[in-house]
Amino acid sequence: MTESVSDPRPDYATATAWVLSLLEGVTADQLDRPTPSGGELDVRALAGHLTAHCLQLTALAETGTVAGLPNTVTEHDAATYADARARSLAAWADASLDGTVTAPWGPASGAEALATYVNEALVHGWDIAVATGQPAEIPDGAVAAAALEVARVAIPAELRAVPEFPFGPVVEPRDGAGPTERLANWNGRSAVGWGA
Repeated sequence: MTESVSDPRPDYATATAWVLSLLEGVTADQLDRPTPSGGELDVRALAGHLTAHCLQLTALAETGTVAGLPNTVTEHDAATYADARARSLAAWADASLDGTVTAPWGPASGAEALATYVNEALVHGWDIAVATGQPAEIPDGAVAAAALEVARVAIPAELRAVPEFPFGPVVEPRDGAGPTERLANWNGRSAVGWGA
């Protein structure tokens, strides 16, 4: 387990600060744009999904469960995300990384849960960036590189054939792809057709 996984709080802070900067750059006319995440998640819905993640993390730190919490919220603005992010950072400042929590996907240590939410923040941040024409690489590429190492273990390629597995096939990175795009590729995203 890497140092980033043993205490993913710094990476979570960095990843969510990047997401906040992206949300601050979204304009009203971009909210209905589709994103590489597929399905029904346009920019508006994905922003609400990211805010819900912050609320879930706060609950995991405070109660150990996300029971009763939604996977997305209707609020999609940067200010709401900033508030939810600040609450999650404060909640995890003193929370146990070793204790078991009940995350949306099942039991996990606090550190494992946080590391998963780092992956989610980076990949969905990439989704929003490419959908809105913003720079799609987090400035601190080491955070994305560390998240990719975790993702290779947590969401292995061989499980993509399982029908209920919520990740698409791994996408082969294009020449020159940066660490954030490579993480998105591992999560089943392709930059082709998005102008990234």
